[in-house]
Amino acid sequence: MELANETRVQEFILLGFGVRQQERFLLLIFFTILYILTLAENITIISLVLLDAHLRWLPMYILLSNFSWLEICYVSTTVPRMLFDLASPHGIVSFRDCFLQFYIFFSLGATECFSLSAMALDRYLAICCPLRYPQLMSPISCYVLVASCWVLGFLWYPIATVLIIKLPFCGPNVIDHFLCDPGPLLSLACPPLGNAPIVIQNFLNALIIGNSLFAVLSYGIVIITLMKSSYQGSRRKAFSTITLHLLVLTLFYGSVAAMYLTPGGENQSEVTKAVTLFYTAITPFLNPVIYCLRNDQVKEALRRLLKRKVGWLTRKERV
Repeated sequence: MELANETRVQEFILLGFGVRQQERFLLLIFFTILYILTLAENITIISLVLLDAHLRWLPMYILLSNFSWLEICYVSTTVPRMLFDLASPHGIVSFRDCFLQFYIFFSLGATECFSLSAMALDRYLAICCPLRYPQLMSPISCYVLVASCWVLGFLWYPIATVLIIKLPFCGPNVIDHFLCDPGPLLSLACPPLGNAPIVIQNFLNALIIGNSLFAVLSYGIVIITLMKSSYQGSRRKAFSTITLHLLVLTLFYGSVAAMYLTPGGENQSEVTKAVTLFYTAITPFLNPVIYCLRNDQVKEALRRLLKRKVGWLTRKERV
């Protein structure tokens, strides 16, 4: 009874991937390269939007640059810690740092859900309400929308975080994961757990199902509108953009739903790690490629930037 009102555990041990030393070294090299490439891709997109006089005022690219910054924050919350644990023999994390990572990671994940919904809303207004689009999605409106996504994201998980922190952790303190995730944390808490598991699951359900349904409904209306359009060239270009957005949605919500909405997923530790690794490290690397792979405006902006850079270097050499 005394343990129920106090926290005995002062630190946790993250088991990570449970592989041999040689395999740990290979994983360390692979994910270090992946992390550097992810940062480079997203920084490139942000720089293009900020430096290009045309892109910086377009709503879709304001949202895209925000999404790239969000991906940088998102991947930096987990991957550096994972790399550190791969390089060190013991993945020890303090109680405070564990829950700090938990809160920031899930808040950024919630922000990403709201940001994907904002991008779906932007495409809906652009295609279904083209005459009102410039007024509805002005640059100021975009910045307000972006700020709202961040505020909602970081207000979504304080209650869930506090509920887990207040649970009695009296041992053991070994987390069979490479990050502080609610499933493994709840499995380490000593009973009684009260309503914490139900409340946390309800927050996750509302966030994932609500935002995914909003995005799918928005893109569904967009697709119906495009099919009725008589302009083949514009329709083909719009379909191409929507297809890429839907691919990003599928990758993100598919992996997140498999992780947090599938019954019994928490008991399969290796599958859980693989799925978590996919949406924490792989999708932030793939998203910039997907969004910009067939985006002519981004390619043109990159050509203009490189042309200006080459011209500046040429003038400098002449001087």
